[in-house]
Amino acid sequence: MTDATLIDRIRDRAARISVIGQGYVGLPLAVEFARAGFSVNGLDTDLDRVTALNSGRSYSPDVESDDLAALLRAGRYEATADLSVLEASDVVIICVPTPLRKSKDPDISYVVAAAEAAAARFRPGQLVVLESTTYPGTTEELLLPMFQARGATIGKDLFVAFSPERIDPGNPTFKARDIPKVVGGVTPVCTRLAAALYRLIVPLVHEVSSPKIAELAKLYENVFRNVNIALANEFSLMCQRLGVSTKEVIDAAATKPFGFMPFYPGPGIGGHCIPVDPLYLAWTMRLRGYEARFIALGDEINRAMPDHVVELVADGLNDRRRAVNGARILTLGVAYKRGIGDIRESPALEILASLRKRGAEVAYVDPYVASIALDGAVLKAVELTDGELAAADCVLILTDHPEFDYRRIVETAAFVVDTRNATWGIPAPAGRILRF
Repeated sequence: MTDATLIDRIRDRAARISVIGQGYVGLPLAVEFARAGFSVNGLDTDLDRVTALNSGRSYSPDVESDDLAALLRAGRYEATADLSVLEASDVVIICVPTPLRKSKDPDISYVVAAAEAAAARFRPGQLVVLESTTYPGTTEELLLPMFQARGATIGKDLFVAFSPERIDPGNPTFKARDIPKVVGGVTPVCTRLAAALYRLIVPLVHEVSSPKIAELAKLYENVFRNVNIALANEFSLMCQRLGVSTKEVIDAAATKPFGFMPFYPGPGIGGHCIPVDPLYLAWTMRLRGYEARFIALGDEINRAMPDHVVELVADGLNDRRRAVNGARILTLGVAYKRGIGDIRESPALEILASLRKRGAEVAYVDPYVASIALDGAVLKAVELTDGELAAADCVLILTDHPEFDYRRIVETAAFVVDTRNATWGIPAPAGRILRF
């Protein structure tokens, strides 16, 4: 199949699409292509997930089960673990995790496995797009050679591009279909094909000159957020020592209509992007003899915040003549951000583990997370009742879920540590609340 034939199939929505990985990124993307009229296979190695998706049950906050069920009935979407569907695919999109190893080096084993599976089933005329965030150079240095080893010729019978995922799970304003796409192909033809594909599901596609530019653009987006969150976190430490409210200062600064963008402090950083992506770039630069100092400093500050939270709890309890050892601490929220159940890299897990090691009796409430694994034990969520609030020596707000009644929490709890400023503006006796 030539590029002209493939672009016609894309524009006619006759191209068959396989999306490898049906997680927080892959599932919404697959659904958008299916909604646009394509026939889509959602590939995943998790058989329980495949079964759930094929029964119309969505686990993603960005995909409604009713919408998924409608696409299944229409024959536009099917989840599968059968890699043979790749052989009949015109487009293969890779959306698999790219975590860090304990050494903070990139773990691209999922990308390698997905690319190997696709390359082994390559047929001439395919468009292959990598969306997984990774170090600059991955698309051309890792993916491309796998397909070329099968006899593929780039720009002739193989078309490869990188288009970074930008999903913000649980964001009601910006879903997959609302977020502009950046596309960089290995050749101009590759870029043109990938851009044509994405233009059918998003309002804006920005074409760049190479996959490396697109890879770096994604990393820069999250370096920007990581460093600015670190600045807000360090600023909160300074405000605490000066005895002023961090939120009040930042809100005042944010009234400036230009030259300022507000970032707010928290108990640490979490999720699949912000804690991880900057370290991919730092690792790459280290191999080239350059130390990315802002990235290292931002990471150091952000990763120190869980310990700061534990010290705040300990100091607050001490002021109330109570030790951490034996204290009952009720944690509100363990997800890394409000409105979702994603606990990947969540600072709450580290904080709870540290408090337990200090001898605290820890319980948690989270409407999105039924249970968590903590130091080999399984902790189940409890109900947020007046009894639980009143019985706690400390109520620790780690995730500002909209379901929580913060006024009721302040009125019922004896002592609150609020790492999200969720109780801002709610009056309380002096010493009742510690805020960031």
